[in-house]
Amino acid sequence: MARLELDSLTKHFDDDGDTIVAVDDASIDIEDGEFLVLVGPSGCGKSTTLRMIAGLETITQGELRIGGQRVNEAKPRDRDIAMVFQSYALYPHMTVRENMSFGLEESTDLSDSEISERVESATDTMGISSLLDRKPSELSGGQQQRVALGRAIVREPEVFLMDEPLSNLDAKLRAQMRTELQRLQEELDTTTVYVTHDQTEAMTMGDRIAILNDGELQQVATPLEAYHTPANEFVAGFIGEPSMNFFDVDLDGERVAGDGLDLPLSESVRGELTTDALVLGIRPEDVELKKTVEGDHDVSVTVDVVEPMGDENNVYLSLPDTPEGETFIANVDGRTRVEEGEDIAAHLPEDAMHFFDRQTGEALRNREFDPDEDEFSL
Repeated sequence: MARLELDSLTKHFDDDGDTIVAVDDASIDIEDGEFLVLVGPSGCGKSTTLRMIAGLETITQGELRIGGQRVNEAKPRDRDIAMVFQSYALYPHMTVRENMSFGLEESTDLSDSEISERVESATDTMGISSLLDRKPSELSGGQQQRVALGRAIVREPEVFLMDEPLSNLDAKLRAQMRTELQRLQEELDTTTVYVTHDQTEAMTMGDRIAILNDGELQQVATPLEAYHTPANEFVAGFIGEPSMNFFDVDLDGERVAGDGLDLPLSESVRGELTTDALVLGIRPEDVELKKTVEGDHDVSVTVDVVEPMGDENNVYLSLPDTPEGETFIANVDGRTRVEEGEDIAAHLPEDAMHFFDRQTGEALRNREFDPDEDEFSL
């Protein structure tokens, strides 16, 4: 196990004389035994960052340290890491036992008995002991993924690197493997960097998540901190499903108005706003539905579409005098009955509002969140 430090890590690619910045000045300290998830949309630089850590991409600028030692120029085999790929990368002509043993035979001085002991221990951990004599073509996708993970485990590395390892699995198996990976990482207590574009994986698996966009690190935080106190509008929109609702509004005296809204703000909230050109954000689960407008933060809406999910409903709502098809979402209990075309009211509580600078996207005000007070204990 080891601490992993990314200090102003930067990667440039040359494209016929043009410089493409794939990763720009990313700094993250990953603690010994921590599970960090790199998350962001396709092309944001997360896999390039992982490949720099692995030594598969050269580092243009910055410094990478594993266990306090600079490894910028170290070859991949000398970094004491193990990588799990999206494509499993199993040798088709080898059995499970041979696939898991091969790396140890080639790169270590371990005896055959020691290698066999490691392989059998790893297959016990992964629940694939009965598959040792099968070849990859005889395994399901989930079984192949377990073999790929087991092959990494037998290395007993300082750092695990995982590049979207669950993306080839179906939804049910992916959810099962998420749980197994969490249990496995806690059991092994090995520093892990996990890449995904799926924010559900990021929220459910990581001790902390690092959100990237266009090669730039947007925020490093615990999943709950990123959800409740996003650093900017991008993070607020990317983390959460359904994503946060956004409205362009202007601060005018004691009110904000725009995008069909005209709402009063308390003095304490106004005091946090440093510009008049704002974006108001509110999570779908914080939008409350009512029969009629009753208070200052209630607005008249029309139900556009209802998506029943079983335990909850996603209700798409349109405001008066806004373009057709421009909607926002309320996430309500699945037993809430509303009909398409129905005129109702939506309550937007002030204490759940986020405000962002419309020009920079920077968060000016987030909803109040104290993990010690806002979490419930059994």
